[in-house]
Amino acid sequence: MLLKILTVAGLATFEIYAAIPAGFAMGLNPWVIFFASLAGGLAGVFIAVFLGDKIEAFLSKYRKPKKEKPKTGMVYKIWEKYGIIGLGLLGTFTVGAPISIAVGVGFNAPLHKMIIWCCLGVLARAAIFTGIGHVGASAIS
Repeated sequence: MLLKILTVAGLATFEIYAAIPAGFAMGLNPWVIFFASLAGGLAGVFIAVFLGDKIEAFLSKYRKPKKEKPKTGMVYKIWEKYGIIGLGLLGTFTVGAPISIAVGVGFNAPLHKMIIWCCLGVLARAAIFTGIGHVGASAIS
């Protein structure tokens, strides 16, 4: 049982879309799946924040200053339209929290705000997809 829970949490650290179906496939209770995927997703947020700071500090030692590039492109337009809230919530739903944190660090977003919105995104994503999985599993059986 513990190995199944740790597997769901470990998968959720990087990709919750694999963790929740795996939990249902292993026959875990939906509440166990929710809390394991929530814990794993939150761990992914804090791992990304910790590693993001370390990687940015390391690269800044060796990075040469670059000219300011024109601010165009799809990601920048989304950033301009939705800001930290959009990146934290929508980014967590689409590409995952670690990538959202990395993009936020790239845009020099305040890290504490990124953490809050990514954690809320992880909570919402875990609740919604566990609920969908539970309804689907109930309909099948």
